[in-house]
Amino acid sequence: MGVRTFEGIVEHGQIRLPATIRLPEKAKVYVIIPDLEARTEGVVGSPRLVHLEQAVDFKKEVIEASV
Repeated sequence: MGVRTFEGIVEHGQIRLPATIRLPEKAKVYVIIPDLEARTEGVVGSPRLVHLEQAVDFKKEVIEASV
């Protein structure tokens, strides 16, 4: 497997290579980003029950405290 390197820039979330570079469709590429820390955003999903009959196990009881 031969390896070539090209310099490009990111515009509107897409990598743009110089106009003289032509890659075949579905070409496998590797992106190396020098001197930049990528931002990652966390995703917290909602829990889901596999068996709906287990919902009764999560029933909450509200108790009002007197002050």
